Amino acid sequence: MNKILTLLSLIFLFSACSSEKERINEEIVAMPPSQDAQVSSTPQVKLFQYEDQAAYPDAILELYSPLGNQTFKPGKVPFEFNIKNFPFDLNATKEFKLFNILNGGDPIGFYAPIFQRDLTIGSYRVVAYLVDEEGLALKNFGNYVDRDFQVGESRPFPYSGEPYLALNLPRSEQVYETGSEVIIDFLVVGGDMKLDGLKVAIEVNDLSYEIDHMAPVRIENLQPGSYQVKIRLLRSDGKELEGPFSSVSRDIIVG
Repeated sequence: MNKILTLLSLIFLFSACSSEKERINEEIVAMPPSQDAQVSSTPQVKLFQYEDQAAYPDAILELYSPLGNQTFKPGKVPFEFNIKNFPFDLNATKEFKLFNILNGGDPIGFYAPIFQRDLTIGSYRVVAYLVDEEGLALKNFGNYVDRDFQVGESRPFPYSGEPYLALNLPRSEQVYETGSEVIIDFLVVGGDMKLDGLKVAIEVNDLSYEIDHMAPVRIENLQPGSYQVKIRLLRSDGKELEGPFSSVSRDIIVG
């Protein structure tokens, strides 16, 4: 009996260890605290990704309305999506699985694939995407979609074949508990980071970090205080892309 219990314990221990996610591309930097931080020491901040398996790689998000450069009257603008190969039943969890970003702003979640948004005169670019159980954007081809449209007498955005950013996390003025991970989760839309020779530069106050693929970047040990998170899409030579959505910034609070 003792041998059986020992064997079961070893199997359980091995399973627990093997299920732990492996950190990759980890960097440890000394970051001066923010101006309003409650401590004066120089903490060791860790930035890394997990060796994640992509969730729902076959999920498809299709956008039926608006059509490309379609023009609407100011007021209620209809949005209609079709979702395939993805569990969109929200009755149990009541968690948003479909998010929309308009013109680089904060994402807004929706419980249904058909809805309306009250919009004023202007040119709009919508990026819509699905998220997993952790609230992270799905990043395989077909998991997200983008579209330009107009409301009222407005000119379309000038044509640009350049890729651009859509930021899922963090949100504006998002508050994190001390000791929790700060997650930076983004999409590069309209291009392939490897094939197009792109990288993303992340700045958190005076801290900097670069990544050459789409994956959530996690930050540990940010001390209490206010921080500005800035994300920029760059060529491999360090030149920033010129499109209106090639960079985005958010202010966050830790503590």
